[in-house]
Amino acid sequence: MKKIGILGGISSASTIQYYKTILNMYYEKFSDYYYPEITINSLNFQYFTDLENENKISEYTNYIINGINNLQKSGADFIIMAANSPHSVFHTVKQEIDLPILSIVDTAAKECTKLKLKKVLLTGIKYTMQNSFYQEGLKAYGIEVLTPSPKHQDEINSMIFDELVLNKVMNNTKKNFIDIICQYDVDGIILGCTELPLLINQEDIDIPLIDTIKLHCKAALSYSLQKS
Repeated sequence: MKKIGILGGISSASTIQYYKTILNMYYEKFSDYYYPEITINSLNFQYFTDLENENKISEYTNYIINGINNLQKSGADFIIMAANSPHSVFHTVKQEIDLPILSIVDTAAKECTKLKLKKVLLTGIKYTMQNSFYQEGLKAYGIEVLTPSPKHQDEINSMIFDELVLNKVMNNTKKNFIDIICQYDVDGIILGCTELPLLINQEDIDIPLIDTIKLHCKAALSYSLQKS
């Protein structure tokens, strides 16, 4: 099996979910403990988000690349970035590293295509919702991407940073999130933040949810199991 390199810490809550999900998926498939080897490089979350918020793209990209290079030094055969927002610089990063890297946007696009979704709502942190990498990535698959209103973006962003990255959920947060997303006329909802599946799952709502962390983990396990 190929050794998985996870660029994590962005946030710790989602990194833990990546680790657990990949191993649980493996066990469900094989019912043994010959798990793929995984190495994790946990970035400085505050520094990472500061670079995002200050739009310091060059420093941001270099920080990601340096983190991936450290994963390569620890023996990783390929890379996944355990967050949606760093995929804003995915194509630049891909050109600058020596290892294969799996895109969370591509996995989401393929799932939307599989479900025959034509118009979806992108949810996540403000950096992701206000960037264009999801729109560009899904446009190639013929899928239209809408984003919430500025007010709703602020509310969703607060849910993520005030609660989910700390691995906690207040009593009304799930209801408030569902109330927001149900106001949009779309075929599906992209959970474009790897913390959002901590808040909501498919049992909570009829409209299809695109769980990016689950799809990314599934792709990582599949790639790990491929023969060299």
